[in-house]
Amino acid sequence: MADSPLLTRLREQLPEDRIQTDPDVIDAYSKDRAIFEGAGVAALLVSPRSTEEVVIAVKAAAETNSIVVPRGAGTGLTGAANAIDGCLILSLHNLTDIIEIDTINRSCRVQPGVINADLKRAVVEHGLFYPPDPASVDMSSIGGNVATNAGGLCCVKYGVTRDYVMGLEVVLANGDVVRTGRRTIKSTTGLDLTGLFVGSEGLLGIITEVTLKLEPAPPPAATAVAYFPEMAAAGRAIVAMFSEGLQPSVMEIMDQAMLRIIEAAFPMDLDTDAACLLLMQSLPQEQPIEALAEVCTRHGASFVHQTDDPDEGEMLLETRRRGWPAAERLGKALLPEDVAVPRERLPELLEGIVEIAERNDVTVPVLGHAGDGNMHPLLVFDQNDADEMARSKQAFHEIVALTLELDGTIAAEHGVGTLKRPFVEDEIDPLHLDLQRRLKAFFDPDLRLNPGKGI
Repeated sequence: MADSPLLTRLREQLPEDRIQTDPDVIDAYSKDRAIFEGAGVAALLVSPRSTEEVVIAVKAAAETNSIVVPRGAGTGLTGAANAIDGCLILSLHNLTDIIEIDTINRSCRVQPGVINADLKRAVVEHGLFYPPDPASVDMSSIGGNVATNAGGLCCVKYGVTRDYVMGLEVVLANGDVVRTGRRTIKSTTGLDLTGLFVGSEGLLGIITEVTLKLEPAPPPAATAVAYFPEMAAAGRAIVAMFSEGLQPSVMEIMDQAMLRIIEAAFPMDLDTDAACLLLMQSLPQEQPIEALAEVCTRHGASFVHQTDDPDEGEMLLETRRRGWPAAERLGKALLPEDVAVPRERLPELLEGIVEIAERNDVTVPVLGHAGDGNMHPLLVFDQNDADEMARSKQAFHEIVALTLELDGTIAAEHGVGTLKRPFVEDEIDPLHLDLQRRLKAFFDPDLRLNPGKGI
């Protein structure tokens, strides 16, 4: 069988090892971790090793009117990297250079395939710190983090990925290369195109280099944990901490169902009779951990423990990190939510999720970033049971609706992809959404970059 026009052009300009035509290999790169989001059958997989090779691939796709689906490490949870029938999958996993670490200006330049945890380890050797830390920190890539504006455990103090992106190198739909931002700490020249590409899920261009802001390495954190007899009490404690001016560096919550799942998979002597566990960290020089613990006690915590030992603190934090792996051991389907509300509405969200789970007779353990109102209810169900699956999807929709009623957002840190796309019009008003779609059409007039995702 003769090569397609796209494959012919690619073979003329790229080394053969950059191009993959094996259907089994292509299939392995055709989907992220959103198990219920359909993936098409891609025509080709290209894994470039430089910006120049990305340009070659994108231009070849433009010349043959081929769809391009960019991909990072594949740890996404919304289908944003899922293949589309006949597309070219452009995997950036081989672009792994940490180009520069600038200690004077506290910044670095990296390629998009650099793994988040690897960057953290590299900069800490220079006394610096890269804060964004999604739960997939050991697997997710910086490019994917930027494309989805990923968050993580430290967001309550440090913010999300967007807050650390100083500039980008982006390959546009026609193969042109644009550099956005500046390497200076300040710049007000021109419009902020950098911010436009952050969180754009590959709809506007392919990110091939990222300039990131770094922070001085913080001192070891102190840690506190508090069990509560009811979710509402924990929610009120969270609200009280911020109303009283306290500032944790980490604030995570796990409900009873999640505690039981974690304890069954990784025995850690957790109190599985408690309604929830609130886990907090603070930098002692900025915020005494005792102040956070005292608020928990005052609002009805049944048990509070605090420690200044970094090793013990890390062990306690590991409880939170084991939530998703523990749920995977159940051997059932997992449908993760990613919703956020203003902090003062968090008690209503937590109570509402419990009611929705009970009303639909589904299992919905909850964990999330309590400090910024970002919850991850995790729907667990037997995908071979049509009725249970339907009830779970109904609960999923009801949680989205409740979030919007509480002035929240349907996609806090996982992105939109295809999973949340049906709900975008429920959150974004028509004029705002029209402007976004016009921007998409401006940057990608033929709508070939990751169509059907995001907006």
